[in-house]
Amino acid sequence: MLKTTPEPTASHGTPHAEGVSNDEFRAAMSRLAAGVCLITAHEPPLTTDGPRGEDVGMTATAFMSVSLDPPLVLVSLREGSRMDDLLAEQPLWAVSVLADHQLQVAGRFAMKGRISDRLLFADLPHVRGEASGAPLLSGALATLECRTENRVEAGDHTLVVGRVLTADLPSPDGQPLTYFRGRYRHLGT
Repeated sequence: MLKTTPEPTASHGTPHAEGVSNDEFRAAMSRLAAGVCLITAHEPPLTTDGPRGEDVGMTATAFMSVSLDPPLVLVSLREGSRMDDLLAEQPLWAVSVLADHQLQVAGRFAMKGRISDRLLFADLPHVRGEASGAPLLSGALATLECRTENRVEAGDHTLVVGRVLTADLPSPDGQPLTYFRGRYRHLGT
């Protein structure tokens, strides 16, 4: 017999087929403290004689080291997000590991529904990466420039594995900005 009603999805309290609901999963994962990064890329102009390209940025907590030899990192991007779409076309991108004094930067680039990032970068001290052309934040604990090696679809996200082309420590002695239980936090010293 054919079913005419769709299976319930695991929205909020409804369990997935495997038993855990979105709320249960989200609550459990919120207990995992994470560092906070700004992922950036430069979107090139559409035409050589058209308007200049635009810098794009997004706050990420799902970022990790993957390999030392070769040096690889991974960032998880929401499928269909502006950054996911851009990195599907643009293989060069950068990471700024945020310091605790860069809380406003994290909030600024985590806003949903923004049209342009141009104003978000306007007053932020940064340099342009020589390898990626992407903005690297001044005052970050570390900066990395990467080239995409692999993209893996994973549920509603894309895992982007990047080869690290450059690494720098603009403010190596600062304290990290962390994310825990749904809030940005300062790491106690």
